[in-house]
Formats: sequence, structure tokens, C-alpha cells
Amino acid sequence: MTVPDNLKYTKDHEWIRPEGNTAFVGITDFAQGELGDIVFIEIETLGEHLEKESTFGTIEAVKTVSDLFMPVSGKVIEINDAINASPEMVNKDPYGKGWLIKIEMDSPDQLDVLYDAKGYLQLIQG
Repeated sequence: MTVPDNLKYTKDHEWIRPEGNTAFVGITDFAQGELGDIVFIEIETLGEHLEKESTFGTIEAVKTVSDLFMPVSGKVIEINDAINASPEMVNKDPYGKGWLIKIEMDSPDQLDVLYDAKGYLQLIQG
């Protein structure tokens, strides 16, 4: 299981990689491992402004369906089209090609309250 140092993490197992005022969002390696084989991802929030911790979509694995939560407030400006055709990409490369959405952040200051890699490891290891 990998937890890259260059990302921020939420208690709900999403990661965020800021690039200026925008950021990529996905689920962690831990989350995809817990879910198992991902078979479908539904994100219908393109163009919507969402508050931090609100639901931006759902992810369906063989055994369960889970909500996806915004790590910070912002507008969904892009959805990774590749995951529609190949949802298993999230299992194979959760921090790279398996990203879910790109957002325009309201306030990068909201990143300050998210976990760094060390804090996230402590969360998942108990």
C-alpha cells in the first residue's frame, strides 16, 4: 500500500493533489484495496460547485457502493473519462491514471486541515 508524500488525504480516504488553484482528486490505495474490484463509477457533478465533504459521486465495487466526498469546497471542472471505460484503472493506479475529478478550489487554505501522508498512515493503521 502506498501513501505518496506529495498529496493531502481525508478521513474518508480521498486524496487531493493541488496544482495552483486547481486540484486532482481520487481515492487512496487503501480505499481501493478495501473496496475490491471496482466495476462502475458514477460522477454527474461536472460544472457544479460543491461544499467540502459533500458527495460528488459514487464508486461501485463487486460487493458494495460507496459515496465519494469532496476534500475541499470547489467546482468540478473535469471528470476523468478514462475511468468510465476502465473503472479498474482506479484499482491499478489510484494516484495516477485512476484519478476521478479535477476541481477549481475555493480556498487552498482548506488543504491545511487535511492529513499529510504521515497523519493518514496513522489514521489507517489505528
